[in-house]
Amino acid sequence: MKKFTILFFFIVQLSFGNSIFWSKKGHRVVGEVAQKHLTRKARKEISKLLDGQSLASVANHADFIKADKKFREFSAWHYVNFPEGKKYTDVKPSKYGDIIQGIEKCVAIIKDKKKSKEDRAFYLKLLVHFIGDLHQPMHVGRLADKGGNDIQVQWFSKGSNLHKVWDTNMIEDYGMSYTELASSLPKINKVKRKAIQEGTIYDWVEESQDLANKVYESVEIGEKLSYKYSYIWWATVEKQLQIGGVRLAKVLNNLF
Repeated sequence: MKKFTILFFFIVQLSFGNSIFWSKKGHRVVGEVAQKHLTRKARKEISKLLDGQSLASVANHADFIKADKKFREFSAWHYVNFPEGKKYTDVKPSKYGDIIQGIEKCVAIIKDKKKSKEDRAFYLKLLVHFIGDLHQPMHVGRLADKGGNDIQVQWFSKGSNLHKVWDTNMIEDYGMSYTELASSLPKINKVKRKAIQEGTIYDWVEESQDLANKVYESVEIGEKLSYKYSYIWWATVEKQLQIGGVRLAKVLNNLF
């Protein structure tokens, strides 16, 4: 049984090794931030749907289910990649779905009171994750390199890629728990919060794409990255985690 378990996780790692998303810690930060900006009504209704679980505790559900083949249809909902120079509204939506289609589907099911509690809770967990993914710039990267997955670099002399650097390497190496990281983010007032929450998911995807273009310019293939790269870009990582959480709260407050 032990050998089988090890083999199973090895196969899963091979299958999804190039499709890592905001690290578990990053998604929990987004959930934790959102929780703090929920209205009283939204917090109450969400708690009922999730049987008391917090947004942070369910934030990685969309990644966990990838180990089950019956959930394979949701894999494409984690990202959208564009041909260089194109915007989301310039290209034909994928027949397999993408992050924008996924978010819209989640919202539609959650707001449909005729759906079962089980279905609404399932899509709520997905929504928490996908709003987080939307604010990781490499999730709206270029089609040619699979959102930076094909851009090989070194992270502290170990093999990595541009996507993984932004998903996991910088966050994990920062050395904080998700609660510590969420608490250490810059404080925002009501005016700032409203400014962050302006726009729609179509505006947000273009904003993330603009950031992705800057991230692409930040490295060269094979480059050795370490402390200096984190020093330059860490404030941007924090910003994306924070605005992801604040905007998730907006979506949820509108839903409930």
